[in-house]
Amino acid sequence: MKTMSKTQDFLKEAFAGESQANRKYQAFAAKADKEGYFQTAKLFRAASEAEAVHANNHLEAMSAILSTPENLEGAISGEDHEYESMYPEMIETAKAEKIKDAEMSFYLANEVEKIHSQLFNKLLSTQGTSTETFPYYVCPHCGNTVEKEAPATCPVCGADGKLFKRVD
Repeated sequence: MKTMSKTQDFLKEAFAGESQANRKYQAFAAKADKEGYFQTAKLFRAASEAEAVHANNHLEAMSAILSTPENLEGAISGEDHEYESMYPEMIETAKAEKIKDAEMSFYLANEVEKIHSQLFNKLLSTQGTSTETFPYYVCPHCGNTVEKEAPATCPVCGADGKLFKRVD
């Protein structure tokens, strides 16, 4: 087994921290916009972009960006781990502790990770043979991800399909 250097450990830690800051600042920006703090929202979005740059730099320094088929395999492995073992334990713990909002958050994520794994597997199985391109649509409530067009209603959480975000 290969041991990691202290620098490699730091790169992983820094990547995780910068990634979390990126997402947190996006959420803070949305809240600031809703509350009418438009300049604050702009700064949160700018800082979020900077944190994304830092995270990507750390990922590159770790040599963690591989070929597209290898990246798909890594994504599948991560998604499978999440829905097969990580989220089920979290769901059961939240249920036992009677923390309903956490239980629902974990449940929805778990359901969508299965879908992500299927979508990544589909692309990996046709790598290089399909010329078809199409958008994906993402549910803003649960993260459900679908190909080509949004459903009328999200099959995972019941959200109105008109709310899905198109991703090209």
